[in-house]
Amino acid sequence: MNPHRRILVAALAAAPFALAPFGALAQERPQYTELKPPQPTESGGKIEVIEFFWYGCPHCYNLEPTLEAWAKKLPADVALRLIPAVFNERWAYDAAIFYTFDALGVLERVHRPFFDAIHRDRLRTDNPAALSEWLGKNGIDPKKFQETFKSFGVQSKTRRATQQTVAYKIDGTPAMAVQGRFTVSAEQGRTQQGLLQTVDYLVDLVRRNKS
Repeated sequence: MNPHRRILVAALAAAPFALAPFGALAQERPQYTELKPPQPTESGGKIEVIEFFWYGCPHCYNLEPTLEAWAKKLPADVALRLIPAVFNERWAYDAAIFYTFDALGVLERVHRPFFDAIHRDRLRTDNPAALSEWLGKNGIDPKKFQETFKSFGVQSKTRRATQQTVAYKIDGTPAMAVQGRFTVSAEQGRTQQGLLQTVDYLVDLVRRNKS
C-alpha cells in the first residue's frame, strides 16, 4: 500500500473511533482480525498486548490517557508493549526517537510529555533545532541523544518495528494486537473504550485457551 494511503487510512479508520456511540459496541459482536500466520511474542509466559502507534497521530494522542488508565489495571499475566508503526521514512524517524528514549532510560518519564509537545505545543520532531531545545528542557543531553539515535541498537529496533508493522498487517494507528494472534483496528473498536474492551475480550479468550 502506498505510504500516503496508509496515513489516509489511519485518519479514516480513527474517525468512527472518535465519534461512534459507546453503547453501540455492547449490541454487537467484538470485531477483530485473526492473524495468519500468527506472530511470535516477546513477553515470556505472559499474554502479550501491543499498541501500534505514531507520535504524530492525533488519535493515538487522544487515546493515551485512556490507555494509561487501562494499563494500570492489567492483570499480572498480561504485558503491554508499545511498538511505533513504520510506514515511511517520516514514521521511521519518530520510531527511532521512541527507541532512543528507551535506550537512554527516559521513556517512561518523557513519553507522554513528548506527545504533549507535538500535539499541544506544535513541536516539529523533524526540526533539529526545536527538538534539541525540547530535549534540553527535559533533561536530555542533545548530543548524547543524537549519538544514541544513530546507534546500531536503535536503528536495529527501528527496522524491527518496520518488519512488525508489515507482519501484523497494520494499516493505520492506533491499532492493538493480542498474543501475536489477533489485531484490532480503531475502526473495529469504534470507540476508545470499545477498542480496549475488545482487547480485554481477546485476552480472556487467549487465557481460556491456555487453560
